[in-house]
Amino acid sequence: MREFRAEDARSEARRLIRDLLGEEHPTAALLLSEARAALGDDRMARCAELAQGAALTRRSSELAAIAGLLIGTGALGRGWWSAGRGGKIPAPDEVLAAGTAIEPWTDLTVLEMLAAWIADDTADMAWGSPVGSVDLNSWQGEDRIELPEGVTPGQRLVVSFDAGGRLDAVVVERPGGEPGSNLDFATLRYSGPAEAQWSWGVAAGLGPHPLPGEDPDPYAVTVDQRAAEQLRHWALRHGATAEQVGPWWQAKGDVVAAIERVDWMWRSGEWFAWWRATSALLGGDPQQLAARMDDISSAP
Repeated sequence: MREFRAEDARSEARRLIRDLLGEEHPTAALLLSEARAALGDDRMARCAELAQGAALTRRSSELAAIAGLLIGTGALGRGWWSAGRGGKIPAPDEVLAAGTAIEPWTDLTVLEMLAAWIADDTADMAWGSPVGSVDLNSWQGEDRIELPEGVTPGQRLVVSFDAGGRLDAVVVERPGGEPGSNLDFATLRYSGPAEAQWSWGVAAGLGPHPLPGEDPDPYAVTVDQRAAEQLRHWALRHGATAEQVGPWWQAKGDVVAAIERVDWMWRSGEWFAWWRATSALLGGDPQQLAARMDDISSAP
């Protein structure tokens, strides 16, 4: 069932990325070429620099953020990048140059933060500013937002639930005559940048994603062979197939490809220790790798 759901998500992602970007098989080279045309040489060079500096297990997420920025810039224009926001909020160009995320997205990387920002601004342009936000980890639909003054029964209000995510709240009259609201989950929707970010990441997968002109190739760097073989065998003992795990892992690209094929995110929590150990193998820090291998030894 997990494998079916994963493939179902990939099929939907490929459909979306084809509709949004015209890419049948998304690659980093094609994405960066299209983004350069939309964002301009200097911005794209900085975005590529940030993606290149990320851990190899994070590169796909950074490239997916660039996909969101590509679609958002197409919708809002290049002026979005330089437009001042007033007060102490810098323009997106300033954030990109500084390389530091700002509130309320400080838990994201700079590219992810900018992608969230442009996804929200595109949603606001399409559907208007939201009157409130909700956490959809709870699917309770009644009275989740504070209503503005003067609303009337039947009126629809835009509510945010995620970066670029919107749905409607329908104003109703509660017993006693007080106004209330019901979330209309059938109206759940995402702006183009949010859809592009999600679909590129899922359709393209974890990688490898070599960047144009990247020298040396980080995916060609060899890994600790003893640890690599231990991790391969652990995966095989815990349900991964030989096809998923692949042959002997010699280089970082072999490890990234194996992680992608194993689809660890759809599996049980016992795989978290394996994920951390393979990430440490890619990181190349001997002390961190030794600590993560100890975790694997004590895992079920």
